[in-house]
Amino acid sequence: MTVIGFSFTKMLVEKSNPVKGKVSINNNVGIKNVEETKLNINTAKKALKLDFEFSSTYDPNIGKILLEGEVIYLIDKDKTEDILKNWKKNKKLDQEMMNSVLNYVLSKCNIEALILSKDMNLPPPIPLPKVGQTKEK
Repeated sequence: MTVIGFSFTKMLVEKSNPVKGKVSINNNVGIKNVEETKLNINTAKKALKLDFEFSSTYDPNIGKILLEGEVIYLIDKDKTEDILKNWKKNKKLDQEMMNSVLNYVLSKCNIEALILSKDMNLPPPIPLPKVGQTKEK
């Protein structure tokens, strides 16, 4: 089981008000849909297309970054039906698949959100490393 494709289908960035005072940034990522997709490769595997949504909301009412896209996930044929049935019934994926997909999506979306926040003069949506001086006792 592996991610073999990734693409953005929507990028929305808006800055409603100037950045001032304490800013709260809430990041969220989720899977919106799962369906089988056709690939002309290995017959022992099938591909699933997972639609995702990533958002960073800047409060109080400062701005928002919204990224949507799709991930193509290669999986064994015998597991495909169970995954699709479970998704239709519970809107859930097994933990291993969910972790794999969300980690991949987060790695791509965090970078894109960082670039978009810089372009719009919004604070970075993820904490950036800082060099600090330690106090000696």
